Amino acid sequence: MNHPAGADPHAARRAGPARKQWHGAVARGAIALVWFYEGWWCKVWPGRADQRAIVGDVPFLADGAQTAALVAIGLAEVALGLWVLTGRRARSAAVVQTVLVAGFNAGGLLFSPGQIQEPGRMLTQNLAFVVLIWMVSRKSEEAVGQ
Repeated sequence: MNHPAGADPHAARRAGPARKQWHGAVARGAIALVWFYEGWWCKVWPGRADQRAIVGDVPFLADGAQTAALVAIGLAEVALGLWVLTGRRARSAAVVQTVLVAGFNAGGLLFSPGQIQEPGRMLTQNLAFVVLIWMVSRKSEEAVGQ
């Protein structure tokens, strides 16, 4: 294809403001989906047996509080996913997400190591997830000028 002299043949591919916002929304949506899945599906409805067993192994959790703890954690994860979708206070959201992922990983490995079949895989996937969170956080803050 011929382009006029001085025309940039890649200009159409460059991300303009609308395209950057669209990409940011998709990236935030991907992160939010992880929180929705982990929160709603794995902990609230229908819930996963391994999640229940891990929470059940927490030594300072009172007997019978397992379901309430799972539902509370799950709903908090869903709320976090909604926060991520907004793109607001992205750095604060990234800090909260990082602390939660690190805390959940540490708690699972400390209190219930027998329930986690592949700790290395879990840690690797969650490290990649946290890196994505921070990359999206930075782009979200640039887009909204926070």
